[in-house]
Amino acid sequence: MEPYYGIKAKQLQKYYKHKLSNYNDWNQKPHAKNYLLFPENMGQNLGLDETAFTNGELYTILTNKAKGGKKGSIVAIIKGTKSEDIIKVFNMLPKIKCRKVKEVTLDMAPSMNQAVRACFTKALIVIDRFHVQKLVYDAVQNIRIKFRWEAIDAENLAYQSAKDLGKTFTAKTYSNGDTTKQLLARSRYLLFKSSSKWTSTQENRATILFEEYPDLKKAYYLSMKLGKIYNQKLDKNIAMTKLAHWFNDIENTGFPLFNTIRNTFEQHYNNIINFFTNRSTNASAESFNAKIKEFRRTFRGVRDTKFFLFRLTQIFA
Repeated sequence: MEPYYGIKAKQLQKYYKHKLSNYNDWNQKPHAKNYLLFPENMGQNLGLDETAFTNGELYTILTNKAKGGKKGSIVAIIKGTKSEDIIKVFNMLPKIKCRKVKEVTLDMAPSMNQAVRACFTKALIVIDRFHVQKLVYDAVQNIRIKFRWEAIDAENLAYQSAKDLGKTFTAKTYSNGDTTKQLLARSRYLLFKSSSKWTSTQENRATILFEEYPDLKKAYYLSMKLGKIYNQKLDKNIAMTKLAHWFNDIENTGFPLFNTIRNTFEQHYNNIINFFTNRSTNASAESFNAKIKEFRRTFRGVRDTKFFLFRLTQIFA
């Protein structure tokens, strides 16, 4: 482009920024780094999530689900995740429109929950099912990782003992060719999947894994059981009953991590159960975050946060 037009790239960028783009006349420019607000984009069903633009700097983003991640999607962008900062900006939205909001989906962040309760008083708060399931999947992976470190330590000790005795160390190998630490490392992805979606290799590996580590088998099937509850189109009351049985099951395992999950569920129980009212997820907000990341990648990072936000809102607000 430079040789063709006879203009240096940096010079063209500056000219676009200060002359062609109307950036200097942008009415939200004075407060853009702290917040952006587009009350005209309000809708009845909103998604609330956080994302990082640059250097891990978090921004809270409120989107209108009805716009499908296109123009008119952004309702607010707020720097940080503190509830008081979010509430301060949300309070600038028209009260009439706030009262018309029927539902807001979000994750388990207390600050977001607090902000929604304070500003969208009529809205049903729904905790995204994928954040709930991820919490359980992470617990299963933590159990696997714990066993893997134990296997690594045991193999290192066995190797050192053999060395001290002047012998050659040979690690135990299972029928599929995995050593113990390889078995635990290579089982990562199969523990995220339903057994019906395992390949023949994964099925063979899982059989060996669960024979060697029955606790991991128990944790895996409990995580899958939660997924089945979510996948069924259940009445809210029936879902409550099934989740109550699931709570009892995880309590009976005695796994410390699963007790932590139970306590977390108890804190957010009502908002988790609200999923079964309309089966709403925060997928639209997660998808919008992916678009922001792609937008950031296209322009090779964020050098000027204000200008990045200006360009972002020109497309999506």
